[in-house]
Amino acid sequence: MNFSRRGFLRLGMAVGAAKALRIPVQAPETAGAPLFHEVAPSSSGINWVHENAMSDNRYLPETLGPGCAFLDYDNDGWMDIYLVNSGPCDFWTPTKPVRNALYKNNRDGTFTDVTEKAGVGGGTFGMGVAVGDYDNDGWPDIFITSYGRCILYKNNRDGTFADVTDKAGLAAPGWTTSAVWFDFDNDGLLDLFICSFVDYGAKQKLACGDNQLGNHYYCIPRVFRGTPSFLYHNNGNGTFSEVSKGTDIARALGKVQNFVFVNRGPDASGKTRWEEIALQAEVAFSDNGQPRSGMGVDAGDLDNDGWQDLFVANVDQEMFSVYRNNKNETFTDVAHLHGVAQATRLLSGWGLKYFDYDNDGAIDLILANGHPDDMIGRYSRQVRYQEPLLLFHQGPDGKLKNVSTEGGTAFEKTFSARGLAVGDYDNDGAIDVLIATNAGPPVLLKNNAAKGNNWLGLKLEGAACNRDAIGARILWKAGGKLRQRLKNNGGSYLSSHDLREVLGIGAAAQIDELEIHWPAPSKRIEKLTNLAPNRYIHIIEGKGIA
Repeated sequence: MNFSRRGFLRLGMAVGAAKALRIPVQAPETAGAPLFHEVAPSSSGINWVHENAMSDNRYLPETLGPGCAFLDYDNDGWMDIYLVNSGPCDFWTPTKPVRNALYKNNRDGTFTDVTEKAGVGGGTFGMGVAVGDYDNDGWPDIFITSYGRCILYKNNRDGTFADVTDKAGLAAPGWTTSAVWFDFDNDGLLDLFICSFVDYGAKQKLACGDNQLGNHYYCIPRVFRGTPSFLYHNNGNGTFSEVSKGTDIARALGKVQNFVFVNRGPDASGKTRWEEIALQAEVAFSDNGQPRSGMGVDAGDLDNDGWQDLFVANVDQEMFSVYRNNKNETFTDVAHLHGVAQATRLLSGWGLKYFDYDNDGAIDLILANGHPDDMIGRYSRQVRYQEPLLLFHQGPDGKLKNVSTEGGTAFEKTFSARGLAVGDYDNDGAIDVLIATNAGPPVLLKNNAAKGNNWLGLKLEGAACNRDAIGARILWKAGGKLRQRLKNNGGSYLSSHDLREVLGIGAAAQIDELEIHWPAPSKRIEKLTNLAPNRYIHIIEGKGIA
């Protein structure tokens, strides 16, 4: 197979490696059941509930969290769960203990709370989570964004973590939200991009005033001054250096528009040059030139043409965006063509993900929604605080179809949803979903939608490149169809996903050809043939399948 490393958005690239590890798999449930089954806390053992610290003053950070993550913190081949909570800050002192939660996967559909033993309880007003192996030791580390001090937890490889934030230089001031690990300079080490929101200092907190009901409310962020995001370079010795100062990243203030930062490579001095091109790329504003809220975001090759398309969720009346990559550093919003604009006109979107939920090889979409203002239903006839989840399936014509009515009982309910993560927690090859709700319990959705379709799961391990192989290009041919994917570490809102890749092949009996284009600094291309399906394999760069 010939492959061009075209692809315009390079936010999150690194390098990989290959060794085969057989992971126990469970057979997917048969067709006929709803596409997803909502797993009750009494069945999963996940009894944690988010505390949003809601007050009469309606401080804005109360309504924007939390995030969640799937991760294999103990390297046993099974996805564990991390949940972010609020905590003490300058406007709230908890009257009872409040902490984040780490749940260990018991491999039988249940989870055990190991937070205290692991030492990852947080202690700040947490927002989001980003998981990545920043020190290339083969064990996932955890980064927590916050209103206040961020936290970096280094994995001690014994079931515990150490807070190394100060040593690493990653406390990051202000109010940070989503974050992503990626290797922007191709040195084989994961760097960190941290989104910053607004200046919510002491003098700003009550700037919104009262709403038409005479109450303080969660106002739109535009009344606050936006703050620039941060880019931290991994120094390779456990420390990081902020390298966004003086770049377009530092000049772009949050919440005024969407931004696209293109990595133009090193300049004459060796410093990476970042160019912000959202306006000319036609993604900065709506088609009529209006700024939109831009909460959840993801990138994926929706039409399998080798170029990364985008998805951006907004608040009600703004509609969500499906941006098709025009292959010339511009995009076209095709949300109406896919029926997404019509379905989201009255919704506010946060967590979301492009993913192949039924393993037919085509990218599908899930959206988690909820209005930020808990009083919106008292003065709006159409918009509600808690909102439904949406599920879209990509058909043979390449269009997304709203199949939420087939999704199961969770899609008949409404939630104050925020973060969303995807991962195969039961190792059956059907990707499951975890949704974090504001002031509520997480929602765990078991995927029943495989319908007999075959798949192959990959755990990629970099050698010359970053250990997580972020930025790898994966191509696979099965049943006469060639598909491709870029392995990234981000997408959604405040959340982090199972780093394994599940390649759907539909009714095909095997993967005829598989290529792994490892990210720089590696120049290696791994080629494998005639791979049996319905299992996980561990591929190490340069070694193939053991």
